[in-house]
Amino acid sequence: MNIIGIIPARYDSARFPGKPLIKIGGKTMIRRVYERCTLSLNNVIVATDDKRIRKEVEGFGGHVIMTSHDHESGTDRCAEAITLYQKSHNEPVDVVINIQGDEPFLDPMMLSHLSKSFIDPKIRISTLIKKISSEDEIFDPNLPKVVVDKNGMVLYFSRSPIPYVSNIEKSRWFVEYPFYKHIGIYAFRTKTLMEITQLLPSTLEQAELLEQNRWLENGYTIYVEETQHESISIDTPEDLEKINSMEIM
Repeated sequence: MNIIGIIPARYDSARFPGKPLIKIGGKTMIRRVYERCTLSLNNVIVATDDKRIRKEVEGFGGHVIMTSHDHESGTDRCAEAITLYQKSHNEPVDVVINIQGDEPFLDPMMLSHLSKSFIDPKIRISTLIKKISSEDEIFDPNLPKVVVDKNGMVLYFSRSPIPYVSNIEKSRWFVEYPFYKHIGIYAFRTKTLMEITQLLPSTLEQAELLEQNRWLENGYTIYVEETQHESISIDTPEDLEKINSMEIM
């Protein structure tokens, strides 16, 4: 099975311009993400619209594909990148893993778990969940929660606490019921990736501001693998300061 990891990376970020090129322990963030991915995947590509990022990736020996400036999501950028890759290499790609470019401490085992899920030919989209370990996380709207069925398929994603635990004080929800948070790495069969990028925004997506609800609302199933691993996302300069103060490089 031909599996490729794609790291969408853009220079212009409203909260942290130039984020892929910030230095963490002497290496740029995009390099750290790339090198972590290659510990699990044989083929990794950075998809960017910026020549500065391309120069950095090529400088450390990485593979890069230039994409349009106009993409609204990393999913769309991945779709263009894999289209260009297949044309230039004249080889089909079975599975694409969309990897966040702002998680420099990504555990490679997370990518291995996603890859293995596609042994089942029925799986079209796969992602990761992790059991919530604190009460605060349940009520944090910045942390998407997820509920799944008995077969490991997603029922819904929400920024609200789901499920609502009836007849139990909210202070005891964490004790009485297992809650799961979404770990935002996705893997797609290539055909499915191309299909979902043609879908129009949906009402549930717009209500929750969660792109994956668009796929559910259009009838696509999303399989989850539970992981014990979690990465650290760097979204703002303040996040970078915290990382540097932790001395975890």
